[in-house]
Parts: sequence; C-alpha cells; structure tokens
Amino acid sequence: MYILPAVCVRILLPLIVCTTFVLPAAADQLVTKPEAEAMVKKTVAYIKTNGRDNTYAEINRKDGPFTDRDLYITIYGTDGVVRAHGANLKMINRNLMEIKDVDGKEFVRERIELARKNAPFWQEYKFTNPLSKKTEPKAMYCQPYEDLVVCGGVYIK
Repeated sequence: MYILPAVCVRILLPLIVCTTFVLPAAADQLVTKPEAEAMVKKTVAYIKTNGRDNTYAEINRKDGPFTDRDLYITIYGTDGVVRAHGANLKMINRNLMEIKDVDGKEFVRERIELARKNAPFWQEYKFTNPLSKKTEPKAMYCQPYEDLVVCGGVYIK
C-alpha cells in the first residue's frame, strides 16, 4: 500500500517537473518565423538609420544585436556577394551564386532571383546549423532593400 505513493514520488514527480519546466525551456530555444521576420525588418530599419557600414559591423559581431540563438542576419548584394554574415566571417566578400546545398539547390542564385521581384519572401533549403553543426532544413526570410538582400532564417525541426 505504501509502495505506490513512494513510486509516485520517486518516478512520477520528476517526470512532471521535467515536462513542466525543462521541455518548455527547450522549446523557447527555437527561433520562430515571426522572430526571423522581425529581425530582418529591424536590420533594414537599422540600415536606413545608421548606414550600411555600421550595419555590417553590427551584423558581423556574434554578440551583437542581430544575432539571437541560431538566428543571424546575412546580407547579399544583388550580385551574390556577401556583404555581412552573422555566423561566418569567412563568407564576407565572397560571391556565393554557385553555392549549392546538399540536395544540389543553388539557393543563393534562387534567393537573388526571388529578390528581383522586390517583395519579401520565404525560401527553403538545407544548411549547417551553427549551434548543432549539423545540416538541417532551413527557411530563410529575405527582404530586398535597394541593391541588397537582407536575410534571416530559422532551422526547421
């Protein structure tokens, strides 16, 4: 008779605590599509107010205002050259028009073509998550601005 309450306290109580406090915290770690859209819009507003060079410098800082968990901003010129990259400084000034994801998709070329329509858009491809270091499906939100394409994305779980 007393064994059942002991089992409840030793096994069920930790499970309840775990699902109540730990799992929601893990879910909070995932960046959402609305957060990505907001970050891209914040970046475009920052460019308008502070200029390109200042914006690029802030994006390139991993601890800067344009990085949040696995969300970071990348800015391309309409020529495919990376102007700023919040996760990999080695990409700056590189033309990525020919780069392909693991499925062979030329996602930067497609991104630039979509940007020519001069409207914000979502694009899906596969890319290495800077936190997990694994190739994962990603959705990238991009907003054209003058001769730039400002992008921020979410890894799809």
